[in-house]
Amino acid sequence: MRIDHDKLLVAPGSKVRLKNFDPKYTGGYRSREEAAADLAYDIKRLAKYQDILYAQNTHALLVIFQAMDAAGKDGCIKHVMSGVNPQGCQVFSFKAPSSKELDHDYLWRNMCALPERGNIGIFNRSYYEEVLVVRVHPEILDHQQLPDAARKGDVWERRFEQIRNFESYLVDNGIAVVKFFLNVSKDEQKKRFLERIHNPDKNWKFSAGDVKERQHWKEYMRAYEEMLAATSTKSANWYVIPADEKWFARAAVADVIASRLKSLGLRYPKLSKDQQGALAEAERMLLAEK
Repeated sequence: MRIDHDKLLVAPGSKVRLKNFDPKYTGGYRSREEAAADLAYDIKRLAKYQDILYAQNTHALLVIFQAMDAAGKDGCIKHVMSGVNPQGCQVFSFKAPSSKELDHDYLWRNMCALPERGNIGIFNRSYYEEVLVVRVHPEILDHQQLPDAARKGDVWERRFEQIRNFESYLVDNGIAVVKFFLNVSKDEQKKRFLERIHNPDKNWKFSAGDVKERQHWKEYMRAYEEMLAATSTKSANWYVIPADEKWFARAAVADVIASRLKSLGLRYPKLSKDQQGALAEAERMLLAEK
């Protein structure tokens, strides 16, 4: 393994400056082929741990991805989770909330999508948009039908506290939480936007709105820094994943997820004496068939 998790981890209580996280960092890899080999190994580990997770049916895993546009979230999810059983894994992409969702609190739609025990749930964007996009564009609060009290004082600090409490509740109830910020540089984002414009097969990925949001890059970086510092906790850490090299981002994410599942101490269920007796009887009956 050539990935040092500590270099990617946001330590709880630490002050975050994204300029200290190099988007071009590629760990100890000398080539993308080395990373591809490790990714293949971790995909196999993920498949193994997911099988035990599903059989044990005690824990669940929630994986959250946040990033600026074109950071590679979709591709990362596609490659890292390519070996898991679709029966035990769901991906939810959260766009702008619908009118029905706005009739509820901001965590409601995410609560409805939480993974069941034995399953892996992936949030492609999440409730963290409420302290990122909404913070950069506070006028969005005008459409959230909030009571006056919810808009007074430091809205963002309150939401940070609510999110910490929510994730603590999840962990206490057996849902492990791992969170990734795919850290793409502004130059690399520009390069990928232009590729989407020039390549007809990628035109569908491009949105003019993405370029408008790029004009708020500094505001987003400040919002991310405060969010990462305020919500990376011992039980629900943030990992800042260098995303300029997609091959490294995928290898790093796979390694962190596999390691998190391993840390749960998963075990296949053990049968009781009665169940073992029923198993032996079933074997006897099968062997007695002519």
